[in-house]
Amino acid sequence: MRNRLNQFMAGRYGNDPLNRFLSIVVLVLIVINFILSRWLPPLLTTLIFWLSLIGLVMVYVRMLSRNFPKRRKENHKFMEAKYKVTSHFRLMKERWTQRKDYKFFRCPACRTPLRVPRGKGKINIVCKKCGNSFQGKT
Repeated sequence: MRNRLNQFMAGRYGNDPLNRFLSIVVLVLIVINFILSRWLPPLLTTLIFWLSLIGLVMVYVRMLSRNFPKRRKENHKFMEAKYKVTSHFRLMKERWTQRKDYKFFRCPACRTPLRVPRGKGKINIVCKKCGNSFQGKT
């Protein structure tokens, strides 16, 4: 049986991070629809049902597709968008853990984030990107 499945999937795109994300979104929509169907208006439950069905079809179409370049391009765009979101939260977490040792400033000219050690008093800060100099209290 497993050999048959492997033969069927040979030459097909398979699963990737975008498909996993879409699967989770579909599962969440189905659970929301199941739990809240009693309290939501019928039009909204129907809309959620159709959205989850369309998402499920998209997952299977992507998984069984033989158009590798197009699927890779879609996944690449998803990964870029995901990186933008996760990098913002990663930066916030990093700053939070370093808050006792460093003070963070933004360059007034180019808006580049700068990190300066705490406890140095009033110092002159020079932006490494644009060379702008400004005063800051650490």
